[in-house]
Amino acid sequence: MPKPRRIARISITIPADLLLAADRLARELDRPRSWVLGEGVRRMTRDTTIAAAPEPVVDPFAEHVEELEAARLRRLETDLAMTPEERLRRAEEMTRLAGLARPARNRAQVIAFDSYEDYEQWKTTHRAGR
Repeated sequence: MPKPRRIARISITIPADLLLAADRLARELDRPRSWVLGEGVRRMTRDTTIAAAPEPVVDPFAEHVEELEAARLRRLETDLAMTPEERLRRAEEMTRLAGLARPARNRAQVIAFDSYEDYEQWKTTHRAGR
């Protein structure tokens, strides 16, 4: 008798257009969304050139380390010269401005469960946390 596969629950964030494509493909294939995403990972890991040769990570700021450290030190000294109340007011203002510059996005969240009982437990816990 074959050994049952272990399944793990995860939460991922993906662009909305990819989520729509995954949902469309899942409907066309009459499969769950998690199967479609898992199949994509399975196919990617079969290609050894992709799995064996990841692109190197290049730090765009590597040549400016000393300059960045000096700027951080100046910022710290400036912040420490303010009273706690002034720092709090500035932090609140920066938060307000950041919200104007980059409004909150609507994101789709995928949550999968191994059983209906797991879902019920999550729902109960999730509602209690609100």
